[in-house]
Amino acid sequence: MTGKGLIRTAIAGEKVERIPWVPFTGVHAGSLIGKNATEFLQDADAIVAGLNEAIKRYRPDGIPVVFDLQIEAEILGCTLNWSDDNPPAVTSHPLADGEFTLDELSLPLATDGRLPIALDATRRIRAAHPDLAVYGLITGPFTLALHLLGTDIFMGMFDDPEYINKVLDFCAEIANVLSKYYIEAGCDVIAVVDPMTSQIGPDQFKEFCTAPSIKVFDAIRELGALSSFFVCGHAQNNIDVMTDCHCDNISIDENIPLDFVREICIKKGVSFGGNMKLTSVMLLGTPDDNKVDAMECMELGGMEGFILAPGCDMPYATPPENVEAVADVVHDKYQQDIARELATQKSVTCNLLDMSEYGQGDKVIIDIITLDSEGCAPCQYMVEAVKAVAPEFGDLIEWHEHKIKQPDSITLMSSLFVKNIPTICIDGKIRFVSRIPPRKELLKAIQNRIKEKFALKINYNRGKILLLGQPDEAGYSELKENIELALKELGSDVSFETVADFDEIRKYGVFKTPAVLTEKFTVKSTGRIAEKNIVKEWIKALRE
Repeated sequence: MTGKGLIRTAIAGEKVERIPWVPFTGVHAGSLIGKNATEFLQDADAIVAGLNEAIKRYRPDGIPVVFDLQIEAEILGCTLNWSDDNPPAVTSHPLADGEFTLDELSLPLATDGRLPIALDATRRIRAAHPDLAVYGLITGPFTLALHLLGTDIFMGMFDDPEYINKVLDFCAEIANVLSKYYIEAGCDVIAVVDPMTSQIGPDQFKEFCTAPSIKVFDAIRELGALSSFFVCGHAQNNIDVMTDCHCDNISIDENIPLDFVREICIKKGVSFGGNMKLTSVMLLGTPDDNKVDAMECMELGGMEGFILAPGCDMPYATPPENVEAVADVVHDKYQQDIARELATQKSVTCNLLDMSEYGQGDKVIIDIITLDSEGCAPCQYMVEAVKAVAPEFGDLIEWHEHKIKQPDSITLMSSLFVKNIPTICIDGKIRFVSRIPPRKELLKAIQNRIKEKFALKINYNRGKILLLGQPDEAGYSELKENIELALKELGSDVSFETVADFDEIRKYGVFKTPAVLTEKFTVKSTGRIAEKNIVKEWIKALRE
């Protein structure tokens, strides 16, 4: 059976002779021919050459032509920031910035923007590989609406739902137009890529996304093509409502357990796929790691209704030998046996960082764990949310993005016990998981931590003033009054105590009263056993 035949059989939910494999090569295909992402995505010849090389080396059953969720946004007036190793990122939002109104936007023509490049490459790949399932990727309605509106869309869902629904309906019309262009160019499968739906719950999905999604998937079916609903991020709660959108397939990433998706999709008669680990395995792992991960996905997915694929488009710098190792497992039963044996031998260890004192400095530390804000829309908007509020706090906060394309970031992610991306941590505590916080909510979370930290700082460096002596002796009352007035005028919360017991006074080494002592102590350790050498340093410091 041809690759195209395997894909069709799997999407139909029928038993396959071999699990089909669709590498989402994205801009990684450019790396195979020495082109950076910017060069690759703006040149049909480069796209065709990169895909031909990927097809030769990775032996897929299907492949997307262009994985770029900014093509439509660019045509509609969004400004793009180009990158060498990622698709471009949207940096302006015409409907939010007042550049256009919704009525002024029009449906794209096949000659607009970079559509001629994508369609030309599609026709040429179709002609060169008739037995391959060719995927045309379009931006899902919710993600495109967010490109147009920015994060204003989230407040709009509460303040003006009628307008948001109008924008989403317009975005569905755009999806239908592009679906038609890609199908006419030879695509077998139209993938509606809507990662930003991971930022809303099932109720909001049904209110705003179900109708436009059905509109798109019904139109694809009427045009005689198959469809797939691509989602990434922590969208587990939305899988059930996604299956009600008339799509033929749902493709997910590693944030969602594959067996969970399998159970829901089989019950609803929808095929499913994806789930190979993009960064920790495909980008940073070894060929053996990739064999094991592919085999685990294949055994979880099963022989009916499952398509093996990465969780999203592969990072630009993914080592080709890692992807070739996946192809070996897909096509060779002997390699599958090797992968099973490797799985029994591997014990994954991660040297976690000691985070017990993390976030105890003067500044509030905000860590944003992302795939890469330059190439992942949910990650981009999560970083933008933090960047937008940061000036409100000046030097009181410090924020960092940790792209898990780097080993150090994966270590930090594991040490913070972050399971889903993108995630915002504040002083080492997980605060927002795969959900872009509204401005007010993020401001409040940071403000609360600053207040909490200020209180902790006072608590960790507590002080005390002691008045030693008898209340009836000369000078005692005047001294006490002076102390109380000084504390009041300073607004200090230093505690004030009197000690009248003669024996207690002598313990302080004081023999003439009234006398005043100040005492300060600092908490050095809480909830953990300090080593002997550390305790010795504390004792030495007391002698200084």
